[in-house]
Order: sequence, then C-alpha cells, then structure tokens
Amino acid sequence: MGEARLSGFRHSRRAVVITTLSLLAGCAVIPKGSVPVTEPTEKAPDADVLPTDAGRHRVALLVPMTGANAAVGQSIANAATMALLDTNAANLRITTYDTATGAGAAAARAINDGNKLVLGPLLSDDVALVANVARAAKVPMISYSNDSAVAARDVFVMGQAPGQSIARVLGFAKSRGIKSVAAIIPTGDYGQRATAGLTEAARASGIAVTSVETYDRGNTSVASAVRRAKDKGRFDALLIADGSRIALQAGPLAGKGVKLIGTELWSGDAAIAKAPAMRGAWFATVSDQRFGQFEKSYTGRFGATPSRLATLGYDSVLLTLNVARSWKPGTTFPTAKLYDPQGFIGLDGVFRFTTAGMAERAMEVREVGAGTFATVSPAPAKF
Repeated sequence: MGEARLSGFRHSRRAVVITTLSLLAGCAVIPKGSVPVTEPTEKAPDADVLPTDAGRHRVALLVPMTGANAAVGQSIANAATMALLDTNAANLRITTYDTATGAGAAAARAINDGNKLVLGPLLSDDVALVANVARAAKVPMISYSNDSAVAARDVFVMGQAPGQSIARVLGFAKSRGIKSVAAIIPTGDYGQRATAGLTEAARASGIAVTSVETYDRGNTSVASAVRRAKDKGRFDALLIADGSRIALQAGPLAGKGVKLIGTELWSGDAAIAKAPAMRGAWFATVSDQRFGQFEKSYTGRFGATPSRLATLGYDSVLLTLNVARSWKPGTTFPTAKLYDPQGFIGLDGVFRFTTAGMAERAMEVREVGAGTFATVSPAPAKF
C-alpha cells in the first residue's frame, strides 16, 4: 500500500493515518485560507498495526493510491486531510487504504483495523467488493461513485448522477420554451443511466423525446448518431450526454437553431467554453461558488491542482463530523442520521440522501459564453 506524502505527519507501513486534530463544533465549515500543518502529539506506531484509540472514531478512506486513478485518489485523500485541518477535528482517525491493489482486500484490512465507517471507494466496480466485506461487519459506506445502481441501505452514493443533471437542465429548458429534445448517448453504464434519467425527466417536464441514439466512444459513430436523430424529425434541443471530446464533434452537426444541452461532464471544461459551436449551450452541475477558494487553499498546501472530484473527499469528512457529534467512539455508525431531510452543506452545495441511499444534489444551470460559463439559474441554497 502506497503512502501519501504530507509534511509534518508520520505514517504506519500498513496504512496512511491522515491527521488528528481538535473538533470545532458546528456543521459544514468552508476553508478560510491555508492552515499550517502541525506535528501530531501522538507518534505513529512502530508495529505494523494501528494504535489503540478508544477516544476517536476510526474511519477508513478507500481510494486508489497507485495505478491509473492514483492522482484522483491522492486528491481525494488530500482533501479529506484539509477538511480535518479546516475544522480542527480531534475525534476522527482517518486511515487511507489503497483500492488499486484490490478493493476487497483493502476493505478487509480496514475492517480488521477496527474502522466503523468506510468513505469510498471511488469506482462503482469496487463498491460490491467492499460492501461484501463491510456489510458482514455492519460497517456502512459513503461511496464516491456516481452509480445509483450500487446504492443500498448501507451504501450511500455521493457522486453526481447524470439523471439529476439531465432533470435539472431539462426543467430549465422547458421554462425557456424548449418543447422537444433528441439525444445522443454513449453505450455503457453511464449511457444507460443517462437514458433512464432522460426518460424520467422528459416525462416529468412534459418535453417530447424525438429520438435517443447511441454510439460507441471508441469509433466514429458520433456523427452517424446525430444524423439518425435528425432523420427522425425536428427537435428544439440536442442532449449530448458525454464530455467535451464528443460534444465538440457533435455540436457543430446539430443544425441551425438547435439548442445544445449537456450533463455534469461539461463542468469546468475549458474546451467547451472556447468552442464557438457550443456558444449558448446549457448544462447543469453542482455550484462552483466555493470551489475556487478550495482550489487555492489546496494548491497552497499540496503544490498541485486538485481533481474536481476532490470535493467529495472534503464533503464526506464534513458529513462524518456532523454525524459524529452524537456518535460514541467504538459503536456502530448511526446510519439513520444520514437521512436528514434538511440535508447537509459542503463545498459542492447542499445535498441529502434519498431512502435509496443516493445523494440528491442542488444544481445550477450554466450557459456557455465566449470562453466562459455563466450561471443562468442558481442552485437552491436549501431543500
């Protein structure tokens, strides 16, 4: 298991102990500049085991620290550290386990070490592997996946689901006179979730879906998908349920007068903003209002730019601290507290968990301008 490098901290050979500081009472706390890292008063253990720590909650962070997704995993781990520092948290011991070497094995080590809550994993394919181990020990998970299919009574999903983004932008489009939409959607799991979200959102908003055309990301079928959509009749808007590479291919082919709409995958993508063909396009995502300050603080501490997914690590720690105020160390995590209908607030705005375990997020709608994004419908501040 790889070690995260952070000045001023000691690490065990088996897992990375992120930090231990003192808790500031309150809910979510947004970072206010850089906080210096101080040397913990307790030395790291010499043996290949975690120390006995009856006064603190043991929480496992399961993310990829090696392999292809190591940069994202490290970014999430760093953000979790920031959340502890920014809130002066002293009642949590968060330990990082590398899922790249086997998510099931990482979960087994985490449970064996006495952790009572799992934050992560990142990949939906790893969720079942971790759940198989954690469930037997009655340890719940707050996953960073965006796959609603893996959500369960003890598996909470924090990622942005494409269906929510599509529902938000379609609702806005309806208010701006859009009556019909065609869609090009990639094959695969994300595409299936996007298709289901489109079907449900269109029904709820009263927008007609003229066609849904699929394509393979690995070939040149994007243009064919747009052509098939146009052959099936006129439409007011074209949903491109993919990132910038596909959007920049499909956008110019939509036709004059067709409004382009996208998903959360467009968030913060400079290529979208720079493309003249994308001018005026709409998409929905979580607010970036607090991300700029977080990014500046993160860069000052770690000397690197954070992944946009890093805020999931930060907000999951804020959420844990919120619940921990009524959680006795060493006892089962009070899962019922996660169903608060008022929700929680973090860097990405307000969110709450549905009874199915999926995060429902407040989203804003942005419009693509001349090299910029403008918020045309702000995210609600509360539910």
